[in-house]
Amino acid sequence: METHSVSRVSDGDRQGAEAILEAAGRLFFAPGSARVSMDDLARELGMSKKTIYRHFPDKRSLLAAVLDRQFAAVERTLEASAEGAEGRPFDVRVQRFLIAAGTELGRIGAAQLATGRGGDAMLRQYVEQRVDALIYRRIDELFRDGHRRGLLSAPPELLGEITRGALERLFTSRLPHELEWTAADLLRATVDTVLYGAIRSTGAAIDDERPGAVMPTAPDDEKEVGP
Repeated sequence: METHSVSRVSDGDRQGAEAILEAAGRLFFAPGSARVSMDDLARELGMSKKTIYRHFPDKRSLLAAVLDRQFAAVERTLEASAEGAEGRPFDVRVQRFLIAAGTELGRIGAAQLATGRGGDAMLRQYVEQRVDALIYRRIDELFRDGHRRGLLSAPPELLGEITRGALERLFTSRLPHELEWTAADLLRATVDTVLYGAIRSTGAAIDDERPGAVMPTAPDDEKEVGP
């Protein structure tokens, strides 16, 4: 489905609009900021709400404009990550893309919005569309490419579902606090588990570029034989 912006920024004072967007991004999408109001934003900027509304007619249009801005940065980051991993082994390409995607989602709070943990229905739908177009479709294509090249033993659809669930769950989870890990650390561990499995073989060589080890298949004469 084609994604359309729901924001419309006025053609007036562009510099003032950018200042509003910058402050709104800091306040509205920071952790624990669900209750931030337009009054809070006005105080942060040292201006009246009337001035803010001159650029953005309501909070929804302001939030959508912030999301437009943030998703443009996400797209630039993902494109840079893909270009930087070009020519690398398939698992390195996947790992770097997922970590870049997860870091960006965590930074802007898009995962929380996409799963309904804030914002109104229209904005949630908008975020879901942008996340799907920018991240999940690209992840699915990476896995399909790996499957076509015979590099995956699991169906690409299954890996896609696991990855989507991990990305959406990690940034609304208490695990970072409970384990004293950052969300990015947990995502790295999740990526390793998806790509390499949770159990490492002590005899498998580990490439410096690859943070996990692939579990080798047991030789035929070592496989368990049924009765």
